[in-house]
Amino acid sequence: MVHVPKTALAVLLAVMPASALSGQQRLPIPPESALPTPPYADYADLVVAAPVIIDGTVRSELRLKPIDAPGLQPGEARLYIEADVIALIRGPGAVATRVGYTIDVPLNAQGRPPRYRKSRVLLFARGVAGNIGQVQLVRRDAQRGWTPGGEALTRRIVRETLAPDAPPTVTGIGSAFHTPGTIPGEGATQIFLSTADGRPISLGIVRRSDQPPHWSVALGEVVGEGNPPPPRDTLLWYRLACTLPPALPDTVLTSTGPDAEIARQDYALVVQTLGTCDRGGRP
Repeated sequence: MVHVPKTALAVLLAVMPASALSGQQRLPIPPESALPTPPYADYADLVVAAPVIIDGTVRSELRLKPIDAPGLQPGEARLYIEADVIALIRGPGAVATRVGYTIDVPLNAQGRPPRYRKSRVLLFARGVAGNIGQVQLVRRDAQRGWTPGGEALTRRIVRETLAPDAPPTVTGIGSAFHTPGTIPGEGATQIFLSTADGRPISLGIVRRSDQPPHWSVALGEVVGEGNPPPPRDTLLWYRLACTLPPALPDTVLTSTGPDAEIARQDYALVVQTLGTCDRGGRP
């Protein structure tokens, strides 16, 4: 049993908990070759949401009383966890060598919560103002059981996200149109995307009479000089595949008639090439 200082508990009660773990995370870690590859999109969701990412080991856990766990769902327990920090993978500044946080976890058939003491974990979190020893997990499953692959993927996505040329967050489609060429069957479709910070991204699909359509993506003001489709499990792929709608909305089309239909077909090619945004079972 661990004693939670009153000051720390007051901070915790002011910040709603946001994580849960499955019992599988208590099992010994099998050889890396036996572990499935973590879903890129799932970890990218966590990385982009978490200004603080910690590699740590759970030192202690305490089940909070119902009076100290407002909003707790039936069949769950709220735990106060303290973890020793092994490494700060991402963060705006220093963190304490030991951090505390809360998680909501499901109870087993005997009404007991899972145990995490001595488990190595990855924490995707945000800081708590005025208390470097406390963090808040960014969502219910933002404490992950540590694996070599999970840490490596997390660090790679952090590097991609913080790179000077990192692609912006895509928020939707601004406009789209198809321009026919001088030869029947030829032409080009331009699709302009909207982004969170206003930086331009556009998709260009070119049709030529002697070859299948091909598309590119431009990260800048100049269109028609884009890069090839991004490889799967990269940040640009994630920005596109996990945000773009499955079909081109009619509201963004400025072409009409046959040209509008070609634009829809060209957009469908883009979506098909990108493939499914795999979050490992999450929506």
